Amino acid sequence: MRLSQKYVVITPIRDEEAHIEKTISAVLSQTVPPVEWVIVNDGSSDRTGSIIDQFATLHSWIHPVHRANRGFRSAGAGVIEAFDAGYHAMRTENWDYIVKLDGDLSFDRNYFEKCFDYFNEAQELGIGGGAIYNLVNGVPSLERHPKFHVRGATKIYRRACWDAIGGLIMAPGWDTLDEVKANMLGWRSRTFSDLKVVHYRYTGAADGQWSSFVKYGRANYISGYHPLFMLLKCLKRTVQHPIVLGALGLFYGYMSGYFKRIPRVDDRALIAYLRKQQLNKIFQRKTIWE
Repeated sequence: MRLSQKYVVITPIRDEEAHIEKTISAVLSQTVPPVEWVIVNDGSSDRTGSIIDQFATLHSWIHPVHRANRGFRSAGAGVIEAFDAGYHAMRTENWDYIVKLDGDLSFDRNYFEKCFDYFNEAQELGIGGGAIYNLVNGVPSLERHPKFHVRGATKIYRRACWDAIGGLIMAPGWDTLDEVKANMLGWRSRTFSDLKVVHYRYTGAADGQWSSFVKYGRANYISGYHPLFMLLKCLKRTVQHPIVLGALGLFYGYMSGYFKRIPRVDDRALIAYLRKQQLNKIFQRKTIWE
């Protein structure tokens, strides 16, 4: 017997006229459709808003939300602010799963059906999602990351887990901290490696390489990454493309948090747990960071 799969989707987007119709087509074709899809137009200056409105007139469960143009793209926290606006605009109260979905993706028509099969098989699974493939010169390339991590472009939260973690932290690094907190509270998170999600605008593409690495380094600082773990991460990055640039950007972004006295996530227990897991990884002990 198939368990309940009533889910809602929230998509924060900005200037995605080139890709949003691919994502809409993918969702419309699902064998298990959502009960509501809130698409938050975060101040787009292109045709994104009109495209959303066009599909909303055809499908009553698509709910557009339009935010004023702030004049610039706000990475990390800006996405979560838009998501939060969509969350509070939701009309559906009775749901079992909530999905954060980017507006530049495509996936098979049984994507959500298969995702929920995994959730139904493991009741301790709180957060999951498909594997992200970025298009590199037109060829899909798998985006690699620790096994417990689910990329922010496609995240599904079981409602009990969502309630336990208190929703998303409105800060850079939110898409790691949510999983770390879930694991700290006894839940599990993982990417479904056999479910392919094509990402048309690869992670960080909107910011440029240097700005993107600096952003990630600063997000790692705000999240409370252990300094030793961060140092080793930067050293490992020196031999990965782009050579040296990525390591320097990460290091600068992380250290700038100290220099500028940027506030960290206000959750000492969460940071302590995260750092313990990172040290376990360094010293080859059991950890979620694999």
